[in-house]
Amino acid sequence: MPVPEPVAFEVFGIEIMWYAIFVTAGMVAAVSVACIRAKQHDMTAEQVMNLVMISIPAGIIGARLYYVIFKWDYYAGDFFRIINIRGGGLAIHGGLILGFGTAALLCLIWKLRPLNVMDLSLPAVALAQAIGRWGNYFNSEAHGGPTDLPWAVTVNGISYHPTFLYESIWCFCLFVFLIFIDNRRRFEGQTAFLYGILYSAERFFVEALRTDSLMIGLFKQAQVISIVIIVVCTVCYIIKSKRR
Repeated sequence: MPVPEPVAFEVFGIEIMWYAIFVTAGMVAAVSVACIRAKQHDMTAEQVMNLVMISIPAGIIGARLYYVIFKWDYYAGDFFRIINIRGGGLAIHGGLILGFGTAALLCLIWKLRPLNVMDLSLPAVALAQAIGRWGNYFNSEAHGGPTDLPWAVTVNGISYHPTFLYESIWCFCLFVFLIFIDNRRRFEGQTAFLYGILYSAERFFVEALRTDSLMIGLFKQAQVISIVIIVVCTVCYIIKSKRR
C-alpha cells in the first residue's frame, strides 16, 4: 500500500492537505451523529452545537499543545512552526483532555449532566478518530516498524505496519459497539467508561508498534496514559454499576 501525496489540491495558491480534510470530515461526522442522537439523552441539537462550538476549538488547541510539549526540542523558539498544524502533529489525548475538560466546565455553567454528555459524545468521537486517522496515511506518519505483511504501507521504499489503519478499524468497530451499548445503557457514564477502557486498551498495544511515539523518559506516553485511563475508568464503571 503506497503512500499518496499529502496535498489534495490548491486554492488560490494555498495547499489544502488531505490531513485537514480527513480531520474535518471526522469532526463533521461526529457532530452530525451527536445532534441526531441528542434527544435520546434529553438534549437538543442546539445544546450539542453550543458545546461543540467551544469544545472542538479547545480540543484542537489541547491536541496541538500536548504534541508540542512532548516535542519541545523541535518546536522551541519557532512560533509559526508551533501553530502550523497543516502537516500533522495533533495528539488525541491532549484533545480529549482539554476538549472534554472544557465541555465539563460548560456543563456546570449550563446545568447539564457531564456524564450524560460524555455518553452522547464519545461514540461520535470514536467515529471521528476512525475517519481522522486516514490523515496520518496521507502524511506518511503514525506508522509502525518494518513488516512484510501484505497490508503494509510503503514509505520511502520500506514496508511498515499501518498502525493508523489498525486504529481506524478499531475505532469504527468501537463506534458501532458504543452506539449499541448506549441504546441500552444501565447508568450514566457506562458508555463513556467503556470508551475509556476499550480505546485505551487498543492504543496501548498499537502504540507498541509505532516508531514515532511521544515519550515520557524511557516510556511511551500514550501507553502510560492508557494504563491510567483503563484503571480509572474500570474503577468508576464498577462503582457506578454497584450503586445502580
